[in-house]
Amino acid sequence: MAHPRKWRSCMSENMLTLLTILAVVAGTIVGFILRNVKDEPWTQRQIMYIEFPGDIFLRMLKALILPLIVASIVSAIGGLDLGLSGKIGMRSIYYYSATTISAVILGIILVLIIRPGDSATQSLRVEDEEVTQRNVTTIDTLLDLVRNVFPPNLVQACIAQYRTVLVKPKNETETMSLYDWRITHEYGDGLNTLGLVVFGIVFGIALSKMGEQGKPLLTFFDTLSEATMLITRWVIWISPIGVFFLVTSKLLEIEDARAIFGQLGLYFITVLLGLFIHGCGTLSIIFFICTRQLPFKILGKMSQVIATAFGTSSSTATLPVTIQCLDNMGVDPRITRFVVPIGATINMDGTALYEAIAAIFIAQYRKIPLSFGNVIGISITATAASIGAAGIPQAGLVTMVMVLDTVGLPAKDVTLIIAVDWLLDRFRTTINVVCDALGAYVIEHMSKKELLANANQQEETIELARVTKTEA
Repeated sequence: MAHPRKWRSCMSENMLTLLTILAVVAGTIVGFILRNVKDEPWTQRQIMYIEFPGDIFLRMLKALILPLIVASIVSAIGGLDLGLSGKIGMRSIYYYSATTISAVILGIILVLIIRPGDSATQSLRVEDEEVTQRNVTTIDTLLDLVRNVFPPNLVQACIAQYRTVLVKPKNETETMSLYDWRITHEYGDGLNTLGLVVFGIVFGIALSKMGEQGKPLLTFFDTLSEATMLITRWVIWISPIGVFFLVTSKLLEIEDARAIFGQLGLYFITVLLGLFIHGCGTLSIIFFICTRQLPFKILGKMSQVIATAFGTSSSTATLPVTIQCLDNMGVDPRITRFVVPIGATINMDGTALYEAIAAIFIAQYRKIPLSFGNVIGISITATAASIGAAGIPQAGLVTMVMVLDTVGLPAKDVTLIIAVDWLLDRFRTTINVVCDALGAYVIEHMSKKELLANANQQEETIELARVTKTEA
């Protein structure tokens, strides 16, 4: 009788994960079936109706991001002493730098060995897409990244990001460079996650230095963080439905599914191979070096996170699910609430690898020879671009323009790979999220002694305060 009970217990614990994975598979099957039941393509309105339940689920997740990021980071840092916060922060930077740089290097090695651009047919079309309409230089993009770290208005940072806009002068000639255009700016829609993360870190440090005086406000952020996680648990149970409709609608939306196996087949395989090697190889090696363990058991417990990341194609939207999963695994909440939001903002391994491969693929397709300096430039720019990429679907296409500029390719060439980007975006988002989650586990393992000492110190402080109050 023990075995049936154990089996039922295992099923009940993993029911949500199984349902989410089943939703991805079912959405894929239903999407391909619906594509073939009609002779003419599905209209935008018909696809919108199918996508509607998934869109509602995505909106619910995104609504939790703002309170979760600010409250989690302030709560985590405010609950640690400054020395420990600094150590955890530096370990996070070391880990994220190592994974991102290794991803870029791996991507460049693979694309130079396989050379998918040489085998692509010359019938690929360059189309005018909205993503290419914004004229901007690489330097402007990097400066915008720094500007967004320091938002002038925190309320505005909750809804918009600063970005430079170059306006063509009226007397512009054909030879005039973008660097000579008039410089203006605008605030584009989207959460300025980087600015809010930095503010949360500074605010948490301030509360930590205030000691007892800052306790009431710190308690508020602790409570807000826990309340947001409780709502997250409710929303997560809708994930199988949301993921099913998101995957189905996306398969109906694509114009040419044959491009994956046809003209862009070798490029698609190169990116996918790079993501697989990085996810199962590079990250495993880094994980083993830091913890003396293999990550596969932990990855098995993160099936819910992986399925949600693949279904939503957004590392930021998956953030609440990632934190919830790590909490269930027993990772210290002070680590998860500090490390994971930062990782979801600046650590985009999959995006960095993809952008390095894509830029060199387009150069190969255009028969443009690349010098060693060009390759180094691509690697540096792809790393910087991945940090600036928003955690939203297909954000990598926007920053791809910045990488193309490094080798002198026109921004419109990004549309050469747009036919398969919708699917690759889901795979690279999954790698981004997995890297963040493994990072939290690694940093907790490396900080166990300090965390234990900090917890003991807090208990002694509380006990001392209680005794002092009793004596008074």
